[in-house]
Amino acid sequence: MKRLHLYVIKSFLGPFFMTFFIVVFVLLMQFLWRYVGDLVGKGLDLSVLGEMLFYASFGVLPFAFPLAMLLASIMTFGSLGENYELVAMKSAGISLFRIMKPLIVIAAFVSAIAFYVANNILPTTNLKFTTLMVSVKQQRPELVLQEGVFTNEIDGYNIKIGRKDKKTNVLYDLLIYDHTQNKANESVTVADSGYLKITEDKKYMVLTLYSGVNYSEETSKERGQINKRPFRRDKFDEQTIRVRVNNFEFSRRDEGIYRNMYRMLNIRQLVLMTDTLNDKYYDQVRNYLMQIDINPTITRRIFDLTVKHDSLKQNIEIKPDSTFNFDTLFNGVDKWVKAEIAMLALDRSRNNMQNLNLYQGQITERKRNINKYEMEWHRKFTLSFAVFIFFFVGA
Repeated sequence: MKRLHLYVIKSFLGPFFMTFFIVVFVLLMQFLWRYVGDLVGKGLDLSVLGEMLFYASFGVLPFAFPLAMLLASIMTFGSLGENYELVAMKSAGISLFRIMKPLIVIAAFVSAIAFYVANNILPTTNLKFTTLMVSVKQQRPELVLQEGVFTNEIDGYNIKIGRKDKKTNVLYDLLIYDHTQNKANESVTVADSGYLKITEDKKYMVLTLYSGVNYSEETSKERGQINKRPFRRDKFDEQTIRVRVNNFEFSRRDEGIYRNMYRMLNIRQLVLMTDTLNDKYYDQVRNYLMQIDINPTITRRIFDLTVKHDSLKQNIEIKPDSTFNFDTLFNGVDKWVKAEIAMLALDRSRNNMQNLNLYQGQITERKRNINKYEMEWHRKFTLSFAVFIFFFVGA
């Protein structure tokens, strides 16, 4: 390799890697800003957030490669032109193609890497990211007690605090309604202060109360004493309430639910899935047409034309029946028969219209789903091809 080529390559690689990591960082910040509402207040571990950012970083690579190539080529050739190095090379008899030749090879190599990432790595990372993101969105928010507001995040309890010391996390003026027995406000606890914490496994809530009173109404179980409700009041200096809480621990969903989505498939899988969806689409169209109440002869012709694939379709010539005339038959009946026939035809038309409106939405949605798979197939190539195009645009 000539020194000229080495010099051009060194001038290009520095700006390329710099702009590449900057673009990845900017796109990740955009991702965080987009999903910040789903991440805040869930009590997620740093390992979960780090894993999510790791998968999200692969998701922005197809967009980072073209932008990095564009900016790096602009900076490289702009620097060569600003320092009159490009003029010196051309005055020495070196053509622009020879100057760009090593960078064209690098652009082709980066395009191949972008295609490999989009086809082999992104389907896996998209699957894991989608599964993790859905799990995070369904994660129950972390318990937060607000001053002067009842909180019913704990199953069976309504809790209100008067104020909270932000430095010591001490709760004051607590009011707790116990509904664990599926009764009304028959059990109430009032405490001067207390602490609330969730165990490390996030399965239990431990509430420690100080200087309080328990008020409860007990229902008599004896016959004839149902309407008598003894009142009970218990004072305490310290009381601990341990409650099992659900859905505070983080649980992952099954990846198999999203495995066949278009963003989780490579090119070969996209082709197979598109063929399968097309077969189901044509079968559905055929079934809908068969359900429409029309002439049996026309229905049979529709079945013959739609049940086969395009390469096997046959244009069946429908020969008119010269021995039978509908107009002659219709004109030969009485008026009341004509009216009955017209009403029957009108009812059938209305039913067919309603069915068509219903089927149209379902067929359109299925076709739109097929288009997503076809667009994803083209996206595998276009994003990598954009790397090559952006290089020439910048150069």
